[in-house]
Amino acid sequence: MQTPPPTTQIDAAVGPPPHSWTLADIAPEQAPVYVAEVHLDEPLAPMGGCGARSTSRVWMLVRLHTHPLGHVGIDVPRFGLSSEHVAQAIWACLGNRIASHLESDDVSPAGGIPADGLKARSRPHCLSGRTAVMASAPSVSIVIATKDRTESLDRCLSSLQTLNYPDFEVLVVDSAPQSDETALLVQQRRGVLPSLRYLRVGRPGLAVAHNAAMPEARGDLLAFTDDDVVVDRHWLAALAEGFSVAPDVGCVTGLIAPAELETPAQLWVEQYGGFCKGFERSVFGLQVSFSKDRLFPYSAGRFGSGANMAFRSTTLRAMGGFDPALGAGTKARGGDDLAGFLQVLRLGERLVYEPSAIVRHWHRREYDALRRTAHGYGVGLGAYLSSAVAREPHLLLDFAKKLPEGLAHLRGEDSPKNSNKAVDFPAELETLERVGLVRGPFAYAHSRWRDRRTRVRRGETVMHG
Repeated sequence: MQTPPPTTQIDAAVGPPPHSWTLADIAPEQAPVYVAEVHLDEPLAPMGGCGARSTSRVWMLVRLHTHPLGHVGIDVPRFGLSSEHVAQAIWACLGNRIASHLESDDVSPAGGIPADGLKARSRPHCLSGRTAVMASAPSVSIVIATKDRTESLDRCLSSLQTLNYPDFEVLVVDSAPQSDETALLVQQRRGVLPSLRYLRVGRPGLAVAHNAAMPEARGDLLAFTDDDVVVDRHWLAALAEGFSVAPDVGCVTGLIAPAELETPAQLWVEQYGGFCKGFERSVFGLQVSFSKDRLFPYSAGRFGSGANMAFRSTTLRAMGGFDPALGAGTKARGGDDLAGFLQVLRLGERLVYEPSAIVRHWHRREYDALRRTAHGYGVGLGAYLSSAVAREPHLLLDFAKKLPEGLAHLRGEDSPKNSNKAVDFPAELETLERVGLVRGPFAYAHSRWRDRRTRVRRGETVMHG
């Protein structure tokens, strides 16, 4: 993860807090933006400037008692900022959230943040649910699908070594690899991750890889992440806690934050919507009213993303796994996670978004890769909706009723999808996504036909729709 350079000695804060901003305020030529993480219950460190530039920009994820409260962007001058200045900037942006969190912990909030941190006299109340879950922690199988990306996979596996969780295994699913490099890496990593196992799958496709892991997984929960992320040490504990917050929870998703923002393309990913779904826990179910979201439950992107999701093993098996005609590596390019979220709700179970379950994602650095990603998002969305209709044809009428709201969400300047975009956000990316959306149903039909043909040729049972 990218972090601002350390600083030596800086005078105490005097005057107003430093200038703050959001990513929508940042032009692409202002990259790089340094990524940092600040824990308010620990002493705050001063921040040093970049040195070569008059001003550095830092995008901080602010946490208290492991829970994320929000992002704060600040400008750091060449001579740096004292810890008092950093505290002032955070309080100016997130003071209300910090005070609310402390009040829920029965702590009287101060008028600011001490430089030595917001120390708790005893274990905070906000962690009581996690403590109860950890006392009888469910076993977890972590599934990582990969294809010829050993460097990023190695980084992901390294982060798993830091997990604060008592009972987990790791399944690396090698999807139609071109070499044995991933198998060799897994063999080397077993010395520090004894629960690590390797599975090789001949057919490409993310959903195919995830489905192949299901019979091998031993955990009560199946947690899925990608090979281009690193996980927070509390990731599994927070996911497990999410399953305890409501009855009949079949799926929990978490927060995905950027690991670096070095290039214009990476900034545009965050302005495009990124992967962060907010900082408040949300519980979704078909019996729960969401009057502000007329696209519910088909707006599955608001539930989370496939790089950070977990299912009860019983729920995932009741679903029959993921639709193999969806996902990266197929003509559909994506949508397997969204279809899975919708299926959980259609089964009558609940889905929880738990922002304390944090992973950091390495966005694509090049603009050409971002163009392909934008188009793939559109194709995947169209394919996911086609998959839902193929499974339940009567949903087509409901889709038609929600079409005006869907177009408003896609094109409206004030919609949640577009409100964070800078004025110079490339219009080409929006066009590519919309073209992909139109292509999605045809891509899904082709992918489904190919999957059926492959299964018949191999003598496998064909189950669709």
